[in-house]
Formats: sequence, C-alpha cells, structure tokens
Amino acid sequence: MMVLGVLVDAGEYLIANWPRFTELLTEHLQLVLVSELVAIGIALPLGVAATWNDRASSVITTLGNVAQTIPTLAVIALVFPILGLGFRPALVGLAVYALLPILTNTVAGLESVDDGTVEAARGMGMTRWEVLKNVRFPQAVPVIFAGIRTSVVLNVGTAYLAFFIGGGGLGVWVIGGIKLFSTAQLLAGAIPGALLAVALDAGLALVERRVGATETPDGVAAAG
Repeated sequence: MMVLGVLVDAGEYLIANWPRFTELLTEHLQLVLVSELVAIGIALPLGVAATWNDRASSVITTLGNVAQTIPTLAVIALVFPILGLGFRPALVGLAVYALLPILTNTVAGLESVDDGTVEAARGMGMTRWEVLKNVRFPQAVPVIFAGIRTSVVLNVGTAYLAFFIGGGGLGVWVIGGIKLFSTAQLLAGAIPGALLAVALDAGLALVERRVGATETPDGVAAAG
C-alpha cells in the first residue's frame, strides 16, 4: 500500500505540474533523438570503413571502445570550455556515449554477410558500393538496428545527466527530487523516462519490421 501511495503522489505531482512536465519531456526527447542521429551519422560511415580496411577496423574499434569508457560527464567537462552550458555540450556527451553500440553492431552486421553471397554479387558485375547497398546493408539491417535500439535505451537514461550543465530534460526533476528528498518529484521524472525508453525501443522495432530489407536480392541468391 505504501508503494501505491507513493505512485499516487507522483501522479498527482505530475498532473499538478503538467506544463513543466511536457517541457522537460520535450527537452529529454530532443537530447536523445538528436544525439542518436549524430551518433548514427558518425557510426555508419565508420562501420563501412572498418569493414573495407582491416587496419581501419582496428583503429576505429579501439577509438569506439575508448569513447565508451569515458564517462558522459567527463566528455561534457571537456567540451564545456568551448561550448559552455546548455543543450550543445550535453548533446556532444550523449552522442559520444551512444556511438559504440551502433558502431560495433554495424561492423558485426556487415562482416556477418556470407562471403559466397558477396562474391556472387561481384561476379554479377556489382561495384563495391553496389554490393554494400544491395547485399551487405540489407542483410545487416537487423544487427544494425539492434545496436541502435540498445544505444537509444542507454541514452534515455544517460540524458538525465544533462541537468548538471543546464541541458534540461527529466533529470531536472529526478536530481531535484533527490536534493529535496521528494520521492513524488523523483518518480514523476524517473517513471516517464522508463516508459519513454520502452516506447522508443518498440517504435524502432516497428521501423525495423517495416524496412524489412533483410533478404538478399533474388539474382544474387541464385548466383550464390
């Protein structure tokens, strides 16, 4: 009953501060989505480069692992003198943190394509780019999307740290609730974040199913 009472208090707090909640939720969502788009825009080309060149693969994988070990707040601290407080430094920190799962899965997905299928495509006269577009990427889509989904879920939680440099988001309520010993305020910020992570993951799963480009073109399959 005590747990139920706390949840009721959190719901009442949320309803009483609904305009502020929508503002913080919008900020949180912007942080997550924009940083993910930046991470995807960096990770996909790096993943392709790593697939085409063994030396580049070693360097890129190492850099990705290093980026993942650096705490988000440390990245934010490093860019703070250049970008100052607010949305932009938080965005950089989140993008760096989101990079590795996408990069790792992009490399794994592209390299998992059967060599015989790739050789068959080349035997049909496809260029390297055509093989990448028509063979490797379609078959790697499930693995790449798995990395993106993992990255998004992690980023929803990491975005709470944006509070510390004025980046906004639901962390304003969560950290504020901790400081004020207000469980209602804390949960009013934490529970929507958890639901947001679930919703984004489900949405990406739907997008993945709709893309549906997971089969090799018939001509290539036949040639293989």
